[in-house]
Amino acid sequence: FAILAFSPLLTSASDPSPLQDFCVAINDTKNGVFVNGKFCKDPKLANAEDFLLKALGISLVRIDYAPYGGLNPPHTHPRATEILVVLEGTLYVGFVTSNTDNRLITKVLNPGDVFVFPVGLIHFQFNIGNTKAVAFAGLSSQNLGVITIANAVFGSNPPINPDVLTKAFQLDKNIVTYLQSKFWWDNN
Repeated sequence: FAILAFSPLLTSASDPSPLQDFCVAINDTKNGVFVNGKFCKDPKLANAEDFLLKALGISLVRIDYAPYGGLNPPHTHPRATEILVVLEGTLYVGFVTSNTDNRLITKVLNPGDVFVFPVGLIHFQFNIGNTKAVAFAGLSSQNLGVITIANAVFGSNPPINPDVLTKAFQLDKNIVTYLQSKFWWDNN
């Protein structure tokens, strides 16, 4: 009984080891091997060309966030998925699924954590720590596009007719014109 009582102290856990070094994706399954639920090119037939991309079509960005309150505001990349890795600090991140659910999916990230923002979905990052935060983001396009939601809606040039925004956001027209006045365009 004593041996069984102490047995949890003797256990360890880790990620499972991969069954092979790599899996080069293939379309023709009859010439491949089945590993971890995927069909892969036979590793013995892999060559350097399987790992080379001349034009990667990716972007990389470093983002520095001010202590508590540093924000990468709600925005979208219409042509790219984003993968974010936190190097320093603590970030509250999230994205909103498309209509009709509009479900908010969030997570608090710490150094070493990685989070994926699917292509085209509105997402954000907010520093909730008392120190600066630093993250790197990789994006799956060299021309990802960035649409910052508030800038696009309330800061368009020329401005969107306030009647449209009043109805769309169910706001008083004075609030809409006030928000529009806070953006860069000159409304004179």
